Amino acid sequence: MNHLSKYALGVIVALLLALTSHAQTPQQKLPEKTRILFLLDGSGSMLAKWENTHRITVAKKLLGDFVDSLRADTNLELALRVYGHQYENRLRRCDDTKLEVPFSPTSHDRILRSLQTLAPKGNTPIAYALEQSANDFPTDGKTRNIIIIITDGIESCGGDPCAVSLALQRKGIFLKPFIIGIGMDKQFEEQFGCMGSYYDAANIHGFRKALNKALFQSLGKTTVSVELLDANNQPKETNVNVSFINHFTQTSAFEFVHYRDQMGRPDSVAIDPVLSYDLVVNTIPPVRKNNVDITAGQHNVIKINAPQGSLRISQRGVTEYPKGVLAMIKAPKTHEILTTIQVEGTEKLLVGNYDVECNTLPRTVFRNVKIEQHQVTELKIEQPGVVNFVTTANGIGSLYETFEDGSQKWIYNLDPKQFRSTVAIQPGNYKVVFRSEQARGSKFTTIKTFEIKPGSSFTFNL
Repeated sequence: MNHLSKYALGVIVALLLALTSHAQTPQQKLPEKTRILFLLDGSGSMLAKWENTHRITVAKKLLGDFVDSLRADTNLELALRVYGHQYENRLRRCDDTKLEVPFSPTSHDRILRSLQTLAPKGNTPIAYALEQSANDFPTDGKTRNIIIIITDGIESCGGDPCAVSLALQRKGIFLKPFIIGIGMDKQFEEQFGCMGSYYDAANIHGFRKALNKALFQSLGKTTVSVELLDANNQPKETNVNVSFINHFTQTSAFEFVHYRDQMGRPDSVAIDPVLSYDLVVNTIPPVRKNNVDITAGQHNVIKINAPQGSLRISQRGVTEYPKGVLAMIKAPKTHEILTTIQVEGTEKLLVGNYDVECNTLPRTVFRNVKIEQHQVTELKIEQPGVVNFVTTANGIGSLYETFEDGSQKWIYNLDPKQFRSTVAIQPGNYKVVFRSEQARGSKFTTIKTFEIKPGSSFTFNL
């Protein structure tokens, strides 16, 4: 081998290695950096008594301690936005919100100083403040954006915090918010639950606990594996796409093609514990498990029944159909088309019964086809025959399937612009009804009956 050939071979090998390496790069990876925006209620109601002090005093002290404890995390940036603190309540300012401290790696001291000078005054424009917070997060790359809302009251400016939260989550501005309700009645949980994860801080201990829980839910390293159970409740199913759908927004959070190693163990992937998920196993039909419980800071195992078998459909002489034969797999009760199979072909299906309709001429229908675990159910469509219809003039013609009881069913119209039509037809009894356009009267209609046998071929002169 000459020097040039060795060089060319080396380049090819390097390219193949690079392509292989690129193809195996993991796609499911959480961003390393997290940004947490504290959205703090500074309305006048925060001056209310709470245990032996005031709500705002507790909020400032515990939030300050919380912020101070996060200095060591270099992958975490903090910011503070306050609402209801700039104008007196009598002014009814529903635009009263301000980003007091923007995001930065060293914002801790600025947040502490801002908390010290905070004095509650106005009303509670939660929706407006939440909407403005969309501009607080830098757009400098992929990060996990989180909001922790601390409030002692509900919206007072006629806004819709739930709609705002949902819209911003769907745009990917931030993940599902945490809402900590200070000294509030339990009845408000429903009003805040539509915004995100609600924590009821009925007392000071509960407030501290809620802050820590929100942090752990935000930063705890969390993994998940999915066990796809067969009909015997054994985790032996695999090689199917699994989608994690954001339960709140119903948008796709992430997905992967299920994998089991040589020991039969399902793969483990990192997951964001801030979100709630609907799990969809994309079998045919899909299996769905809504609002899957994910525990932060640990490995989660999700078990879901997804037993599968296979359906194979074959037909001798299928090439007689110029466009091939398509089989529609339907749900027996709803008749919903779940998928299609090109004959000849094989498809994996969830264990159960199905109706199969094939667009042969006439259509071939199989009812209540049973799919069993790890088994291949085979359907064989009869071989068609071929009929050539030859005319000496354009005309109107139709084909009908006939039955023993004398009834008939229309199946096909001949092309009125063609003098010769070649049609593949399934075995059975038929008749053709034809009248030339040149014939002057219905009495010149031609009617002929015929039988199709598998693989037969003949010509009709009309």
